[in-house]
Amino acid sequence: MDAVTLLVGDLDTQLHFYRDVLRLAVVEQPVDRLGTGPAQVTLGRGTTPLVVLRHTPDLPPARRGSAGLFHTALLFDDRADLAETLASVARHAPGTYTGSADHLVSLAFYLTDPEGNGVELYWDRPRDEWRHSADGGVVMDSLRLDPNEFMGEHLGEAQLERLEQAAPDPAPVDGETVVGHVHLSVGDVPSGRAFYVDALGFDVTAQWHGALFVSAGGYHHHLAMNTWASAGAGPRASSLGLGEVRILVPTDDDLGALAARVARAGVRGEHDGQTLRFEDPWRNVIRVAAAA
Repeated sequence: MDAVTLLVGDLDTQLHFYRDVLRLAVVEQPVDRLGTGPAQVTLGRGTTPLVVLRHTPDLPPARRGSAGLFHTALLFDDRADLAETLASVARHAPGTYTGSADHLVSLAFYLTDPEGNGVELYWDRPRDEWRHSADGGVVMDSLRLDPNEFMGEHLGEAQLERLEQAAPDPAPVDGETVVGHVHLSVGDVPSGRAFYVDALGFDVTAQWHGALFVSAGGYHHHLAMNTWASAGAGPRASSLGLGEVRILVPTDDDLGALAARVARAGVRGEHDGQTLRFEDPWRNVIRVAAAA
């Protein structure tokens, strides 16, 4: 998974959240044509882009019950780094925290950004600790996970004392973070399966509590889709929220093969030789490029 683009109404507020609260660094900030300020800001860790904030103040908020983004999931390779970021949320934006869970394959903490976009911060257990069902799927659950216990276990005394500080922390320089998966709100799961599994070629890894989890290469999930707040939703109207999901495939040959699959499925796509762009049944924009 590559960076997720969000269409935002208040760029300053959203930038503060992702930069100062979640401690992402500004990777790119071009100035608009009039030179009055940034029209788009890309944030990430190091040089890896994770979230793109595209200023679109003329768009309305998404309608309640519509399809779109459920959450963008940022995967941390280090639990101490995740705990530091969670502590930053506790210090500077505690009202954005919505819950946590031990999913057996991962430890996850959930937030909602100031414009209602879901965010997951998580760490994966080693793959050799994952359990698999008889049909080869990945066994997941949703068990209790106390955020304060997690921070206490993975932060030192000096770091815990900084919980009382008022100033935002700088973005950390150590520790890798990537977009681990993207979870979508859809109108119905069977249509999501027909598109993402049958047409695009993802593998089903789990079906759990009305949600479908799919991946490539045996991961627990790169994409998920549910109808928990969007059952029956049709194609999205233009609105704030999810702008684009980006996916990387290994080579140009893989990109060409995917373009052929999309065409055979009758999905209209735009392939310029470097990227393939198309929409899912709910008008979520998917852009695929070759990592090479």
